[in-house]
Amino acid sequence: MRRFLRSVAFAWGGIRSASGSQANMKIHLAAAVLVNAAGLLLGLSRAEWLAVIIVQGMVLAAELMNTAVEHVVDLASPQPHPLAKAAKDTAAGAVLVTAIAAAIVGLIVFWPHVRP
Repeated sequence: MRRFLRSVAFAWGGIRSASGSQANMKIHLAAAVLVNAAGLLLGLSRAEWLAVIIVQGMVLAAELMNTAVEHVVDLASPQPHPLAKAAKDTAAGAVLVTAIAAAIVGLIVFWPHVRP
């Protein structure tokens, strides 16, 4: 159990580190807060909340992975290199794809609640 708790503490430290140092992580967290507030105000159904929570988790997880890739690439290749750039750009692309999917899910979930 102690080992598990240490792992959770390390993971939480990684989340805090990324949240404190990565501008895009802050943007994603702020968006999640706003979306959750809107969901509470609009009275989302259980299924709608499920979709929202899943895509929020996917976006935040993708951003954390992107941050990890950036750190490892910077460590392995402190000087600019085409492969380092490709790795970073690809990881950022994964975040973009996930964020676009989340935005589409958001439209599908929220549109019926706000359309005139």
